[in-house]
Amino acid sequence: MTVWDDLQGQPAVVDQLRQASRGEALTHAWLFTGPPGSGRSNAAKAFAAALNCDQEDVNLRGCGQCHACLTILGETHSDVTFVRTEKVTITIDEARDLVATAGNRPSSGRWRIIVVEDADRMAERTTNVLLKAIEEPTPRTVWMLCAPSPADVLVTIRSRCRSVALRLPPAADVAALLVKRDGVDPALAERAARAAQSHVGIARRLARDPAARERRLETVRFPLGLRGVTAAVMMADKLVKIATAEATSSNEERDAAEKAALLATLGAPESGTLPPSMRAQVRQLEDDQKRRAKRSITDSLDRTLTDLLSFYRDVLIIQLGNAVDLVNVELRGELEEFASRSTPETTLARMDAINKARERITTTNVAPLLAIESMAASLIQPSKETR
Repeated sequence: MTVWDDLQGQPAVVDQLRQASRGEALTHAWLFTGPPGSGRSNAAKAFAAALNCDQEDVNLRGCGQCHACLTILGETHSDVTFVRTEKVTITIDEARDLVATAGNRPSSGRWRIIVVEDADRMAERTTNVLLKAIEEPTPRTVWMLCAPSPADVLVTIRSRCRSVALRLPPAADVAALLVKRDGVDPALAERAARAAQSHVGIARRLARDPAARERRLETVRFPLGLRGVTAAVMMADKLVKIATAEATSSNEERDAAEKAALLATLGAPESGTLPPSMRAQVRQLEDDQKRRAKRSITDSLDRTLTDLLSFYRDVLIIQLGNAVDLVNVELRGELEEFASRSTPETTLARMDAINKARERITTTNVAPLLAIESMAASLIQPSKETR
C-alpha cells in the first residue's frame, strides 16, 4: 500500500505529484486547493512522504512502508511540520515561527517541508510574513499550502506556488476506499459515501458510527415537520445539540488517542500519580484539546447545515425533473411529496437562507443558536403552500 492509495478519484493529481517526487518539475512552493472532503491535506501529506521517502529508486518513492513514509504519515517526522489552527485564524507569531523553522536545514530527510493546512485562515498581514520565505526559500525547503480555492489565498502568494487542484471524488470511489481500507460492508459503504456527498472523512465516520448515521438522518428529516415558529425554535435548538454531540463524539476518540500517545512517549507509569513534569505536559495537551473543541463545534455545525442543505438539494432536483441521483434516496417518497407543495424558487430561497447561516457562523462572532433560529424561521412551511 503506497502513500497515494487514499487519494481516491484523483488520478491527475497523483500523476502530477508522483512526477514531482521523482524530481520532474519540482518547485519550492505548492498550493493544494479543493472543496472540503476532497483530500487536499491528505494529498500534501502524501507528497511530503514521497519527497522524503527512504527509497533510493525514484520510481518507488512514496512506498508507504519505510521509516520516513510512516513517520510523515504519522506526523512525527522531524523535518516535516504540519500546521493547522484550532482558532479562527493563524496568528502572526505562528507565521514567524514557521519562517524560522523553514530556514533550518533538514536533519535527516532530503527536504525541510512545511505543510499549512489552513492557509485560508490567515489575515493579509499574517500572509505577508510568509511571503519572502516562500518567494526566496532556502535551498532544501518546500512549502505546501492548503485552501478551499485559489481565491482564498493572496494573489502574491498563489502566484509563487504551483497549483494542485483536487475535486470531490465520485461516491463510488469513496465507497471502494472504505471497503478496501476499513473493511466496511459494500452496501453500507455506498450509503455512507452518498450521504457524506463524497467527503472521505465524514463517509468513514458514518460507516463506522451508527449514532452518527442516526444524527444525520434526524437532521435531514427536520424540514418535514417544520410548521410554525415554535417548531422552528425547537429545530434550531436541536440542530445545535446535534452538532455539539457530533463534535464531542469525534473529539473524544481523538483526544483519548492523543493522550495515550503522549503518555507512551513520556514513558508514564501505567498507574499511580504522574510526576510534575509529565503533569504539566498533559495539562498543556488538555488545554489545546479544549481550544480545538470550540472550533470543532463550529465546524460540526457547518457540516450539520450541509446535511440539512442536502434535503433541499434533493427537493430541487425533483422539482426540476433532473436525472441526477438523490443524496437522501431513502427518503424519496417524502421528498417527492414535499417537493409537490412548493416551487423551485421557494426551494432556492431556502437553500440561500441555509448558506447565509453557514457563512455567519463560520466568519462572524454571532451566537450559533441565534443564527440557526433566524434561518429556521425562514424555512417554515406554510400549511397551504402550493405550486
